[in-house]
Amino acid sequence: MNYIITILLILLIALQYDLWVGKGSIVEVRKLESALELQSNENKQLKERNDALKAEVLDLKNGLEAIEERARTELGMIKDDETFFHVIEKK
Repeated sequence: MNYIITILLILLIALQYDLWVGKGSIVEVRKLESALELQSNENKQLKERNDALKAEVLDLKNGLEAIEERARTELGMIKDDETFFHVIEKK
C-alpha cells in the first residue's frame, strides 16, 4: 500500500511540475497574456491613426475647402481680393 501512495505522489508532483514550470505553464500563459494586451493597445492606437489619415485623405480628395486650408496654413496662399497683414509680436 505504501508503494502505491508513493507512486501516486510522484505522478502528482510530475503533473504539477508541468503545470507550473513546463511548456504551456501558468507563468508562460501570463507572460503571453500581458504581451497580447500590449499588442492590442498598440494596434488600437495605430488603427485610430490610420482612421484619421483615411478621413484626411478622403477630405482632400472630395473637398476643396481642405485643400484651400492646407494651402493657406502651409504655403501661405492669399486670394486675389484679400489683403495680407503680417503681425509681429514683441518679446
